[in-house]
Amino acid sequence: MYKIFLLMIAVGLPLSILGNFLHWPVVMMFIIFSLTIVALAGYMGRATESIAIHTGPRIGGLINATFGNAVELIIAFFALKAGLITVVLASLTGSVLGNLLLVMGLSFFVGGLKFKRQKFNVFDARHNSGLLVFAVLVAFVIPEVFAQEMGARDTFTFSVGISVILILLYLAALFFKLVTHRGVYQSDHAEGAGHDEEVAEWSKGKAILILLLATLAVAYVSESLVHTFEEVGEAFGWSELFIGVIVVAIVGNAAEHASAIIMAYKNKMDIAVEIAVGSTLQIAMFVAPVLVLVSIFFPTQMPLVFTLPELIAMVTAVLLAIVISNDGETNWFEGATILAAYLIMGIGFFFL
Repeated sequence: MYKIFLLMIAVGLPLSILGNFLHWPVVMMFIIFSLTIVALAGYMGRATESIAIHTGPRIGGLINATFGNAVELIIAFFALKAGLITVVLASLTGSVLGNLLLVMGLSFFVGGLKFKRQKFNVFDARHNSGLLVFAVLVAFVIPEVFAQEMGARDTFTFSVGISVILILLYLAALFFKLVTHRGVYQSDHAEGAGHDEEVAEWSKGKAILILLLATLAVAYVSESLVHTFEEVGEAFGWSELFIGVIVVAIVGNAAEHASAIIMAYKNKMDIAVEIAVGSTLQIAMFVAPVLVLVSIFFPTQMPLVFTLPELIAMVTAVLLAIVISNDGETNWFEGATILAAYLIMGIGFFFL
């Protein structure tokens, strides 16, 4: 897979630069930019994994949490800078739906085709369930409810306060998981399993260099990608909401999606579920609040207020994920059920 990514980068990056200078057709450039970002995201994930092995599980976990959604954060930053608030909020919605429904659904389905019954850490599942309920049902729904009785300035100030609380709780959750309660809650299948010592693919210096270069390349291509949204939407009949919820979310998460599915196929369900749910928590409790705080310095501020379809879709995704994952085991039919929910929501956002 990574050889394909390397080829995509070797071809896509020069074409991205050349196409910008020569002003190639916007739709063609949108496709080139998207594929290049997918490939760069794959190498960012690969470099992050090597750094995490070199630095140990605690610091490595923090690095993974920080860079896990770097691509989505970069794309959203430039969209925010361009004043595309609808696209930014929709991309956050899309990341939540994509991780909880598309990634988890495909992981359960693909893994379930090979193994009739797959297990994962039930304690982690229940812990993450509480955070998902807080992040989406409390921190996302409450601003929408209170915004009905507030002015625009008060709504944004309220969103800033919520964002600070979310980031603090997210950092506390990392500290709880990686420091104070690391290894305390283990499932039966994890306790009896042997653990092979991981060997880093790259040296720490090489991994850091690749991560920095890939991040810079993603920043350049992402800024160009954002400027294609309006014309691409008109060409394909896509709304800003659909571009954010489906297109941007899939482009930003593609490499991560592939990793989760591969882990599920290898029956490493703890990792697959952690990628899906952990990434959702990063989006809801870190990426979204950071974007709200960053918007303070832009002409157009972004309150943490989603549309009603976005909120209902996210709440439904959280409740479905909790109901299916809280028993610590899964099968292909549960994966198919989750995927069906994603398809229904995707069709709905297309027609909005």
